[in-house]
Amino acid sequence: MQNEEGQNMDLYIPRKCSATNRLITSKDHASVQINVGHLDESGRYTGQFSTFALCGFVRAQGDADSALDRLWQKKKVETRQ
Repeated sequence: MQNEEGQNMDLYIPRKCSATNRLITSKDHASVQINVGHLDESGRYTGQFSTFALCGFVRAQGDADSALDRLWQKKKVETRQ
């Protein structure tokens, strides 16, 4: 919800799992959010990063590693790194 000035007034904004597109509820204590840093051609950090959120369901199934790898490979093609 936004007020007349355009400021966000919600107390909690739910996230979505990057792998399954499920909503991550406030009670999902097994969920994680990971920032992956971008590097330049010489291997130095550029100050930019990509954020991935994984829900507890994906982590409990043991698919977090493969899901994160798949998501990063897709993002890498999009940003042409």
